[in-house]
Amino acid sequence: MSDLPLMPKATAVWLVDNTTLSFRQIAEFCGMHELEIAGVADGEVAQGIKGFDPIANHQLTADEIHRCEADPVARLKLLQREVAPPPKRRGPRYTPVSKRQDRPSAIAWLVRYHPELEDSQIGKLIGTTKPTIQSIRTRSHWNISNIQPVDPVALGLCKQTDLDAVVRKAAEKKAKAQESVPTPEERMSLLSTDESLNAPEEPRLPSNMAGLEHFTLDDPRESEKPEPAIDPDSLFNLPKSGGSDD
Repeated sequence: MSDLPLMPKATAVWLVDNTTLSFRQIAEFCGMHELEIAGVADGEVAQGIKGFDPIANHQLTADEIHRCEADPVARLKLLQREVAPPPKRRGPRYTPVSKRQDRPSAIAWLVRYHPELEDSQIGKLIGTTKPTIQSIRTRSHWNISNIQPVDPVALGLCKQTDLDAVVRKAAEKKAKAQESVPTPEERMSLLSTDESLNAPEEPRLPSNMAGLEHFTLDDPRESEKPEPAIDPDSLFNLPKSGGSDD
């Protein structure tokens, strides 16, 4: 880490204009020569440069400036700046050229043994593209007949911890999606009043199966058959008595 402030010359301009620090103190803090600081004070050096406030930019504190103003021998101490964390990697993982020919085998292994993984997850895990993954999923890859599934960890395309993490994440996402599928009753409860009134009736089975043996569909041919004629006299034909008449 550099021990000099950001924009040293502009910082020197500000310190000359706004403090009573000695030229040596300012020169040591800004990494410049005392004659340069004297030239800044005379307007011969750094003409047109706007002063850069080291207090507002968290390079010095006001107390530190006051301490050094009171003691011409003291040296200004630069505030240690926190190093920014490295930016998160976005996009697919970089794959060395020597291992790129192994990616189709790794994709085939992931598609076969972890179908819950999305194309985007596979792409980030081993550094490939969605078209390549789709071509292997649909077996339309130009070299599909020669592609053999191989564990990407064994091929050195990813770490086991990274593979475990992405598989666990995909499994959790799949489980949540299955839990969120509503039942028919829940779907009806989620509908608004207007939607539920306009929803088509779902077929229901009869709750009581008794009497179904007497239920027949109307057959139009049955209605066309003439009913048998009834002889009124046959209704009064009683059997003859076996005794003799008196």
